[in-house]
Amino acid sequence: MNMPRFWREIQGRYNLIGSRCGNCGDYFFPKRDICPKCHRKSIGKMDAVKLGGSGKIVSYTVVHDAHPEYSDMKPYVMAIIELDEGVRLTSQIVDCSPEEVRTGMRVRATFRKLAEDGKEGVIFYGYKFRPE
Repeated sequence: MNMPRFWREIQGRYNLIGSRCGNCGDYFFPKRDICPKCHRKSIGKMDAVKLGGSGKIVSYTVVHDAHPEYSDMKPYVMAIIELDEGVRLTSQIVDCSPEEVRTGMRVRATFRKLAEDGKEGVIFYGYKFRPE
């Protein structure tokens, strides 16, 4: 991800800020300006909301062969998580072994290191998920 985009998305990345349509009530993540369901009826009715951060694992995979930057983490779990608000997102599952992860498992967002730009560079933080 390039730096300008990273800094534009920082509020959503650190706080799980999504949006809710004032017309149909659906939630979205990342934040949207127009509801993909209501289209024109949603213009000016999209509200920023902080998502609760709790949900369940819908699907997951265990990564055994990672990019060299992530080789110290392998094997690690990447999952599709459905938050209680109904939005789905992809994230890493932490604080448990890959053998403990299962579909339907309750998880909660946690703030963690995502990456580092070189040995002396910027450290990027964001959300990952852990068992509840």
